[in-house]
Amino acid sequence: MLNSELLDILRCPACVREKNGLLEYYKESWLICQDCGRKYPIRDDIPVMLIDDGDKWANTAKEALPIPAPAA
Repeated sequence: MLNSELLDILRCPACVREKNGLLEYYKESWLICQDCGRKYPIRDDIPVMLIDDGDKWANTAKEALPIPAPAA
């Protein structure tokens, strides 16, 4: 489980310069950008905030995301 203080400061690296880049914490396995829809996996309680990883899941519906997030 991620620390609430960390969740408060994390932003989507692709959106943060032009938009808010706010992230939704989803089922303790994903961070979903509310602006662009990129989905960043959380592996071993560590958010993987790489744009390439977020792009891989951008077109996957939130409900279809694997829980837990798959290994790299």
